[in-house]
This record gives sequence, structure tokens and C-alpha cells, in this order.
Amino acid sequence: MNEVRIPTVDLGRWLTGTAAERERIARSVDEALGRAGFLLITGHGVTEQEREEIRSAAREFFALPAEAKNRYAVSVGGRGWLGRGAEANGYSEGTETPPDLKESWTMGSEEATGDSELDEFWFQRNVWPSAEAPGLQAVVERYLAKMRTVADNTLHLLAAALGQPADFFTRHTGASTYTCNINWYPSVGVVGRPLPGQYRIGPHTDFGTVTLLDRQQGKGGLQVWTEQQGWADAPYDPAALTVNIGDLMARWTGDRWRSGRHRVLPPSPQAPEKELMSLVYFYECDPHTEVAPLPAPIGRVEYEPVDSTEYLRAKLDAITVA
Repeated sequence: MNEVRIPTVDLGRWLTGTAAERERIARSVDEALGRAGFLLITGHGVTEQEREEIRSAAREFFALPAEAKNRYAVSVGGRGWLGRGAEANGYSEGTETPPDLKESWTMGSEEATGDSELDEFWFQRNVWPSAEAPGLQAVVERYLAKMRTVADNTLHLLAAALGQPADFFTRHTGASTYTCNINWYPSVGVVGRPLPGQYRIGPHTDFGTVTLLDRQQGKGGLQVWTEQQGWADAPYDPAALTVNIGDLMARWTGDRWRSGRHRVLPPSPQAPEKELMSLVYFYECDPHTEVAPLPAPIGRVEYEPVDSTEYLRAKLDAITVA
């Protein structure tokens, strides 16, 4: 299968470049997000070693028997272990698919607002399997701190691509409801043969503002949808993070930019014992941010404003397998 055409942007060069360089990069971002909703970014400052340390620590936990992991089991939106069978991301598109073939460890922001209703769901305390994976907490907390800076810098770049002030988006991320998933995609030896229409993650668009993904190369991996190519494999660069915009960001731009539709294929018959692990950072805006589309000529569609918190909660409920 062909590889989808997604540009690589050097975030460091954009941050430090000349006015002409920054303008050129911003134009390329606007074009790419209008076509597929995806970018690759390098120069972000998070090393491959830091990312591999997380995988190594998380692998200790995911390798445990189910009864040991069950002590940390949560439902969609919780902090801890989300087992196989809990999510079907295709549901968000109205597609009835079998549950996704993955397990996740989920963390998120703990910056409580003092609003008990908000804090109970969006700012839960993180849970750590300290006995089972003793090194996980330290490496993840360092990673989350770095990723928040990367995410804000990315939003500064996106604002420039729209011709807006640098803080157009980040003025709404002071109390971000970000979450981060460590997604483990097991082999056929662990999950058995996939059911018809079953994926590691079913076809969907992300729901929020911007997603920053660190992924591994391999069969049974990420594919991206474009009108020009249909489904195609996502390009891979071990130094790069894959960035895609979500539904709220697409609405914010009045559909100038596409919410990046994607899926993760089931284990490949050519490599049935290949497992993969991804680090998925979902960066969202502050609770109850009103997301209204930019007017024409920037925006293309006049959506009604939505409340970010209500919108995201409805989407999470939609993918939860009863």
C-alpha cells in the first residue's frame, strides 16, 4: 500500500528561524492540515531514549497476567489500566465494529480546579503500578512535563498558520484537560485471530484539539485517510512525533483543516507476533471553553459554538463498550 504524503516540520527551526522561514513553515502547515489533518514534527526536544524508557517500563506492566492488571482497571476516561474490550473507536463514526485490540495505561492532568464535578472526571489523581512497574511513574512524569511545552509550541505554530496571534489557542490551555495513553497493541499469540472488521483501533477521528503521537514502525500500524489516496500507511520517522488535529480544532477553523481520520490495523498475517506500543498525548483546552469557528475567509463552515467539556464527554461515552 502507498504511503500517505505528510510533511515534516522542524519545530525548533520554526521557533528560532527568520521571519521568512517561519512564514514558509506556517504556509506548509496550513496546506497539510487542510489536506489530511496530519503533520510530522522534529526538533521537539523529546529524545528517543526518553520515549523508549517509557515503553520499557510499561512493558513490565502489560506483560502481567490479567488478574494482576485488573487491580488497576478503569473505564474510559479513568486513570489506570483500560483492558481489551473496553473501547470501540469506530462507534464514534457510527460504525458497529468489534472492540479494539489494545490495552492502555492512561494518565492525565491533576491540576484540580476546585469544581468537584469537573475535578472528579477531568482532573483525577493518577494511579501508578509502583510494585509491578517501579520505574514507570518517574519516566512518564518527566515526559508529560516536556510534552506540555511541545504541545503549546505546536499550538503557537498552528495559530501562525491561521494568521492569528501566537496565544490564540494557548490562552485556552492554562488548565488543559490533557490525557496521555500508553497503548499496547498485542500480537495474535496474545489476542487471538482478529474478528472480521476488528482493528487495533477502529477508524475514527480524534475528538479534541491536537494529538501528539510517538509510534513504532511495523506491520499492523497506523494508517491515515485522505480523499486523494484513501487509506494509506502513515510515514515513519523515529525522530519525529506525529501530530493530528481533532474534531474541536477542525470546528475552530470552520473546517479549513481536516480532523485527521485514522486507524490502527490488526496484527498482520505477515507478522502475527509483532506487537507495537504508542504514546498518545491528547492536548485539550480548558474546561468549558467555547469553541466557535473562525469567520470567513479563514473559516469555511459556520458551526454553532460548542462547549469543549460537554463535547468531549459525549464523544468518550460514544466509544465506550457497554
